[in-house]
Amino acid sequence: MLQRLLKTYLRPYWTPISILLVLQLVQTIATLYLPSLNADIIDKGVTQGDTAYIMRTGGVMLAISLGQVICAIVAVYFGAKVAMSFGRDVRNGLFTRVQSFSAQEMGVLGAPSLITRTTNDVQQVQMVVLMGFTIMVMAPIMLVGGVIMALQEDVELSALLLVVVPVLGVVVGLIISRMVPYFRKMQKRIDAINGVLREQISGIRVIRAFVRERREEERFAVANDRLYDTSLRVGKLMALMFPTVMLVMNATSVAVLWFGAYRVEDGMQIGALTAFLSYIMYILMAVMMSTMIFMMVPRAAVSAERIGEVLDTETTVVESPAPVRLAPREDRTGIITFEDVDFRYPGAEDPVLHDLTFTARPGGTTAIIGSTGSGKTTLLQLVPRLFDATNGSVRIDGTDVRDVALQDLWSMIGYVPQKAYLFSGTVRDNVCYGKEDATDAEVWDALEVAQAREFVEQLEGQLDAPVAQGGTNFSGGQRQRLAIARAIVRKPSVYLFDDSFSALDYATDAALRLALAPRTREATVLLVAQRVATIRHAEQIVVLEHGRIVGTGTHDELLETCETYQEIVYSQLSAQEAA
Repeated sequence: MLQRLLKTYLRPYWTPISILLVLQLVQTIATLYLPSLNADIIDKGVTQGDTAYIMRTGGVMLAISLGQVICAIVAVYFGAKVAMSFGRDVRNGLFTRVQSFSAQEMGVLGAPSLITRTTNDVQQVQMVVLMGFTIMVMAPIMLVGGVIMALQEDVELSALLLVVVPVLGVVVGLIISRMVPYFRKMQKRIDAINGVLREQISGIRVIRAFVRERREEERFAVANDRLYDTSLRVGKLMALMFPTVMLVMNATSVAVLWFGAYRVEDGMQIGALTAFLSYIMYILMAVMMSTMIFMMVPRAAVSAERIGEVLDTETTVVESPAPVRLAPREDRTGIITFEDVDFRYPGAEDPVLHDLTFTARPGGTTAIIGSTGSGKTTLLQLVPRLFDATNGSVRIDGTDVRDVALQDLWSMIGYVPQKAYLFSGTVRDNVCYGKEDATDAEVWDALEVAQAREFVEQLEGQLDAPVAQGGTNFSGGQRQRLAIARAIVRKPSVYLFDDSFSALDYATDAALRLALAPRTREATVLLVAQRVATIRHAEQIVVLEHGRIVGTGTHDELLETCETYQEIVYSQLSAQEAA
């Protein structure tokens, strides 16, 4: 997966990569050439007392060193630029893919894991790319070039490489093989700690209200300790690797000097021995640099697999190969029809919804009511295709929503979810989220219908008043009204209200519905509610029980014919109020 990821996202950067490779090649060749010049200075200049030769050769070495510095600076620049661009593109690819997910995929992968994959996992792969362009390219060139140059200096002494390199390779391989399983655990435990932290930040009010700070501290401590234990094991293996490599390098230096002394007796030049020792160090340095990469590659490979899982996950809500384009906005009716609809969550034994058949028409409100867990929200989410029906069909203007072009479908729907969510920014930003080019007059009009104008006018800055992430600086009722205004400003053909009035008092609820009626006169309204007072005047009420329709009609009709509806009504209203 790591190889595929690199191939896909590095393809646009072949030109800077090619320049980088050339610079690395030049830099490495220059590095390998310097010991040879140094040997010549010792053997020819110093031995023969030729000062002019020393100065000329020293000047060449100085020029080569200056060229190396320039090449290194430019190479690091291109390496960093490519690596950062790679990380940016992968994050963008992940974000784009996640944006296409339905609620089903989001539930399977989970928000904490997706955050980790988009940040920490991408960072691990990005770091390997950066190190690869600054070290990985140089290491093999230096290794091969060092062996060739060492053989040129002395073939017999080069036999040491036949012992040193395999020993170093086996030791490094054993340590790395032990590290890979811990890297897998580490990423999963980062997911876990992100999940706990996310819950504690989001639920801080509940935690304090029930005085559960100690319990949450313990939960976090458990997740933190598990990550600490895994990180400690990885750290110990990493700490073992460098001393091992240094031990082999130092032992090799001693061996070179020991056996080199015998070779000098046989006529080997001192300069040649010095150069040979430098080449041996280059070879071992190349192995050591490779070791640093090998330490990072296993974790990057694990991260790449996790990134790949997201990129390879296909959404269950896909656009039809030949999507049907809906009629122009002014010609749409917005009739919604459920025909024998079943829905089953993945892995569930029984369907959540069974054999639903009804029609919601424009110019009226179709209300959905039922006990908790009866499938009301799931039913509503089938219309904008947050989920797809597992059997039967949901139709809009006679066309199955699965065949409609997604942009056309979404553009005609104004959806207010059960949990009103606001984005960080301003009041204007959040209301205009429903219609980007909405004027201030349209925004104020939508706020007035949603019964939000009064409290917005009292805010400092009014439409420019700041909104915290999630709208946490507003009350639940205020968040709901702003979310409703966001749907109203869009002027859609279909309104979907998922228990969107639950945080409002009865007076505000009634005023909002009264103001909303003229705006939805030509639109289809599907309304999920728990309160009978909210839906009693609806033109059609659908009663759900255990995912099945047990009654359809007006408030008065259901009071006479539907026992489930009667139980709901009389649990909230007296017989006199119900009538």
